[in-house]
Amino acid sequence: MIGSSIRLIISALVTVFIAIWAFVTLPLNKNERLYHGIGRFWSRLLLRICGVRVVLHGAEHIDRTRSCIYASNHASMFDIPVVIGGLPDDIRLVYKKELERIPVFGWGLKYGSYIGIDRGRGSEARKSLEEAVEKIRRGASVLMFVEGTRTADGKLQPFKRGAFNLAVRAGVPVVPLTINGTYSIVPKHSLRIRPGTVDLILSPPILLAGEDEKERERLLMERVRSAIEQNYRPQ
Repeated sequence: MIGSSIRLIISALVTVFIAIWAFVTLPLNKNERLYHGIGRFWSRLLLRICGVRVVLHGAEHIDRTRSCIYASNHASMFDIPVVIGGLPDDIRLVYKKELERIPVFGWGLKYGSYIGIDRGRGSEARKSLEEAVEKIRRGASVLMFVEGTRTADGKLQPFKRGAFNLAVRAGVPVVPLTINGTYSIVPKHSLRIRPGTVDLILSPPILLAGEDEKERERLLMERVRSAIEQNYRPQ
């Protein structure tokens, strides 16, 4: 417990320091490579502090010449640094717009190259979705957690439509991403950090053509879930 508390305190201090660094730097320099570099530096430093080792499987399925949506399960708040630090791609996070209200951390999201989604209804929500689609079409590869929230028991939850709707509208492939091991490092409703090894497993990209968008969404969801279930280890 003492080791876990120390890791948690150091991680929080590092996160605040780097968020301030990003907030001060990014309005002056809109270079997306700088933003991704800061995010990757934070992720890898956090993993090192907490004793987390990442093993990547299926790296041959990464194609940096075109954008895609990485559709992943969600087991822990450590999923984000694990993916950003472990995948050799410049990935944008899709986050809830309300996170921008968080002092320092939220400001870093707002002024960076990540994609904010308004999950409400009405014109603002539609506008944020259109902006997300356009960014993806222009070459932004994004990470989306298809369960919508972290699992509470280590099992896969039902998938949400959001990632598949964006993929169909943007006309980009979906790469199923299975994360094994983060649940035991920091489970939901816990702040205790345990060292460990995380496996990131990439499956072949899935791109469907057709006239009916709803049907493509449904088929994408089925195929992505099948790929993740095949690789997933109940935690």
